[in-house]
Amino acid sequence: MFKPVFLAFCLVVVTFGACKKKTDYVPVTDAEKAIFVSTEVIPDAHFLGDEACKKCHEGAFKDWKGSHHDKAMQIATDSTMLGNFNNYTFKSQGVTSRFFKKDSHYYVNTEGPDGNYHDYKIEYTFGITPLQQYIVKFPNGHYQCLRTAWDTQKNKWFDLYPNFKVVHSEWLHWSRGGLNWNNMCADCHSTNVRKNYDLKSHSYNTKYALINVSCEACHGPGKTHVEQATKLGSQYKTSGDLKMTSGINPRVLVDQCARCHMRREQISEQYNFEGTMLDHYFPELIVQNTYYPDGQILDEDYVYGSFIQSKMYHNNVTCTDCHNPHSTKIKFQGNALCMQCHVPEKYNRETHHFHQPNSEGAKCINCHMTGKYYMGNDFRRDHSFRIPRPDLSIKYGTPNACIQCHTDKTNAWALENFKKNYGNPKENHFSDLLAPGLTGSAHGFNDLVTLANDTSYPEIARASAVKAMANYMDANAINNMLRFLKDDSPLVKAATLDALGAINTADYVNYFLPLLKDEKRAVRVKAFFAIGSLEAHQIPKEYQDVYKKVKVEFETNLNVTSDFVGGRIKKADYNLKKGNLEAAIKGYESALQIDNINNIVRTNLANLYYRNGDFKNAEKAFKTIIEQEPEFGETYYSYGLLLAELNRTEEAVKQMLLAIKYMPENIRPYYNLSLLYDKLNDFKNAEAVIVKGLKKAPQNEGLLYNLAYLYSKNNQPAKAKNIVVRLVEMFPNNTNYRTFLNQLSTVK
Repeated sequence: MFKPVFLAFCLVVVTFGACKKKTDYVPVTDAEKAIFVSTEVIPDAHFLGDEACKKCHEGAFKDWKGSHHDKAMQIATDSTMLGNFNNYTFKSQGVTSRFFKKDSHYYVNTEGPDGNYHDYKIEYTFGITPLQQYIVKFPNGHYQCLRTAWDTQKNKWFDLYPNFKVVHSEWLHWSRGGLNWNNMCADCHSTNVRKNYDLKSHSYNTKYALINVSCEACHGPGKTHVEQATKLGSQYKTSGDLKMTSGINPRVLVDQCARCHMRREQISEQYNFEGTMLDHYFPELIVQNTYYPDGQILDEDYVYGSFIQSKMYHNNVTCTDCHNPHSTKIKFQGNALCMQCHVPEKYNRETHHFHQPNSEGAKCINCHMTGKYYMGNDFRRDHSFRIPRPDLSIKYGTPNACIQCHTDKTNAWALENFKKNYGNPKENHFSDLLAPGLTGSAHGFNDLVTLANDTSYPEIARASAVKAMANYMDANAINNMLRFLKDDSPLVKAATLDALGAINTADYVNYFLPLLKDEKRAVRVKAFFAIGSLEAHQIPKEYQDVYKKVKVEFETNLNVTSDFVGGRIKKADYNLKKGNLEAAIKGYESALQIDNINNIVRTNLANLYYRNGDFKNAEKAFKTIIEQEPEFGETYYSYGLLLAELNRTEEAVKQMLLAIKYMPENIRPYYNLSLLYDKLNDFKNAEAVIVKGLKKAPQNEGLLYNLAYLYSKNNQPAKAKNIVVRLVEMFPNNTNYRTFLNQLSTVK
């Protein structure tokens, strides 16, 4: 007889043994040595300032002056402060802020990190339109951005998050990590930034060469350029001493702009204009909560992640085709901007857009570049340039331009009119394959494989598909994913390493080792994490030299992200790969010091406590999560498993019932609750729970087997046999089910 067991209460550790392969010896070549681009810091003295550029580039300087880049950050003075500091009081979410001047300086009295009110001096301004933020200096080199900002168009104070109450102890409070200038803002609002974070003291010594986004922030330090131009005069020709010059490859230009116009993970200690974007950063892929399942913007994505999804990007359209690179303004107003490339006779007419000429509905951007308001009043457009898809809106709850304008209509109406005007939507966009996988549909994995294999689709879509395959992780998924470690796209390779690198086993290290020699630092760093279970002496001879170099890059990545929750978790998970459970626990505890209400972190920490035999702290962690998020079903489920392992069965039953209450579509609690009832010899409830679960998932293997086991145990062999016959039909290669059936056949 086969008895079901409780699901293991610990971090998921996948140890499939398939696909082991020994790589052939490949010596380190001179070309491979050359992949390690310089990490040297550029001295601030090499940045000469904008006046040095003005002498020869007056036109560009004139465009840049007063732009968003010019005003990215300024010292707080009478000439830069736009807000009302005439003893003005603003109230929002129970917090009262008073803005005033004292001794010619600007101040705010507001709630601090201790929950009490204090006076804070404004040191810097941030931005110019449509809002201006204000920065306060805190101890240990921390600079914080106020949550209350000035609307420069309506001339009023407003709350950046008016519908979101934040407690002073939370990470999102203005005085803490969520609005910290050093790690959230500085790298892109000033020139030649070095964050200089010290983990032990949780302090910063952040430095920059120039306070704003200067000419040299994009074109690189001007020292050599000015020296050469002065020396050679009319004979001077650029020779790599400047970046982002005219004639630059469109894709390279996009990547260089992307440094600041994307959500990303930082890889290097600072950006020094060496190598490529992927030697310094790795972009956030299309994931839920940042994007809708079809790739449309949901949270802020800073443009790059959207733009590289588009046909525009893949047809070598680049940022400067639409934007003046110095003023950042668009080059033409209205549809004239799009008609630079698109034939007006075909697209700029009523037979294409089906709206009144010169109306809002006739504007290209309103159908193909919908947008959202971020930070309260900042409207940003989606740069994926997509055709509205009301059919996907119906399937996956994604937005579409049609009903964003026609707010009184439905998606069904939009789809009907789309078909009338354009025919059926063409199902060849990557979103047709990505959305099912991101939303967890039954056929989603196969769609993700199809998308990832098709190189005609955007790199970011293919990489996102591989990353999403982790949601279906099993031996089949791993076998499908391994091939992408040899993909031509560094995004795809890195996404594959992120997914497979989370597996805490050494079974696949021979697949990961070659990527220590990848030409992109981001890929190398992720490969190093993936082989984290190996000690240095276990590294094959042919990889010893490169291993040592990548180790330095990896440790730099850990250090430079250690002021983020994610960075501390990554270090903790690396220690877990090394088998150092105590260090992993300390790492997760350290992450909670930054964000004490991050219950994803606390859940993993509870699991680690349990693995370490610290049941008291594990239970305490679960109770804290329940107190903070009483409707989050996963916590009740995990807590129930803990109680079950501690043989506190009746208490475990209560938690599983709550898990079912708050996540009724999740099958796992039904399975485990039936086991708990069986342990209490309560056959009636054990049977009823499984039947209830099978109504949700009639083909669920675990539920069917458990029900068969219950019937067999409780002297109902005929019922058990009927179910096992069904299991054998569903899983003909499972010998355990055939053995079980044979045992039942002998029972009279």
